Amino acid sequence: MRRLAERAVYDRSAIHSILDEALICHVGIAGDEGPVVIPTIHARIDDTLYLHGSPASRLLRTVKRGEPLCVTATIVDGIVLAKSHFHSSMNYRSVVVFGTGRLVDDRVEQDAGFRAITEHIDTGRWDRGRQPSEAERRATVLVAVSIDEASAKVRTGGPKDDPEDLELPFWSGVIPLTTERGQPISE
Repeated sequence: MRRLAERAVYDRSAIHSILDEALICHVGIAGDEGPVVIPTIHARIDDTLYLHGSPASRLLRTVKRGEPLCVTATIVDGIVLAKSHFHSSMNYRSVVVFGTGRLVDDRVEQDAGFRAITEHIDTGRWDRGRQPSEAERRATVLVAVSIDEASAKVRTGGPKDDPEDLELPFWSGVIPLTTERGQPISE
């Protein structure tokens, strides 16, 4: 990591923690028409990240060709407002995973991956819903990405105001942000 290297984190448990907490990730690929970034749901089992999609997706075409991809996940923890707009920022935790994906065609691994994705969205949900039908399995592909090359970037703390700005009459500080589950709404 070159820019703001002091924010780099290479600890595997920190990387896993961020991936596990983030509800969505973005997959970057070099698509047929140029670069594409696709938001998707993910889940992690050990050092493997699972992504799902359509059999006709750009992601699957990329995986089948053995081309590299990049997966990112970000959690925003707060808005950091400095006295100077230049020094305003965000507190965040992010992960970047580089690699190539592989199509998961083993039924046992598919079940584990689909279960992990379902559980990532709502713990315990796999056992509280209907299992995928054969038609649904054919309509969904599972891609596995090994978390071999990954890094995290974390920013915490308050604003980094310049000393000459400290006496200015503007508020500075952090506005915390959280994601929390609301009450379920039945259809």
